[in-house]
Amino acid sequence: MAERKRNKEIHFYVTEEERKLIRRKMIESKTKNMGAYLRKMAIDGYIVNTDTTPLKKQYEEMHKIGININQIAKKVNTTGDLYPEEMQELKEMVKELWHILRSSPLK
Repeated sequence: MAERKRNKEIHFYVTEEERKLIRRKMIESKTKNMGAYLRKMAIDGYIVNTDTTPLKKQYEEMHKIGININQIAKKVNTTGDLYPEEMQELKEMVKELWHILRSSPLK
């Protein structure tokens, strides 16, 4: 048998869940050979580190506004009453939500 071009082995361990994830990604990449996929990812693959702090802040603000809107909606559904001040407050919250979405760093 001819000498192997690739004659050095690299071994590493993964959990069953990690193995399934690797296999799924290999299939999604249209690669049929695990060795070829792992070699390609180890050599040419890259890790993207992203700072999601702005998104977390947006989420927190939107979550707070959502809680306020739900409280008002619950009161309206219970009593059937919506005061002009509450309607104005709802309009302001919706306006603030739109402002947050428009200033999204994902544009």
